Amino acid sequence: MTIPDHLLDILCCPVSHEPLLPLSRNKLKNLNGAIASGDIQYVDGARIEGELSAALITRDGKVVYPIEDGIPVLLPERGIGTTQLTDPL
Repeated sequence: MTIPDHLLDILCCPVSHEPLLPLSRNKLKNLNGAIASGDIQYVDGARIEGELSAALITRDGKVVYPIEDGIPVLLPERGIGTTQLTDPL
């Protein structure tokens, strides 16, 4: 899923206000591998069910937000903290 540049210019993390960037395929693959192991949770503690097809990551690399059906889910509780990953994104 490609998000137009003009939209990426205005999207930011709802908590830190860091700009968001598309998560690369390689990093998305690594994240989905960690999700499949059952070790990854959303910020609110809910376990992530199923693979992500696309995602955005904060410029500082601390939080990932899923894109569902082409729509970025920018809810603070649906962020995925990258500190829980053994291999950084």
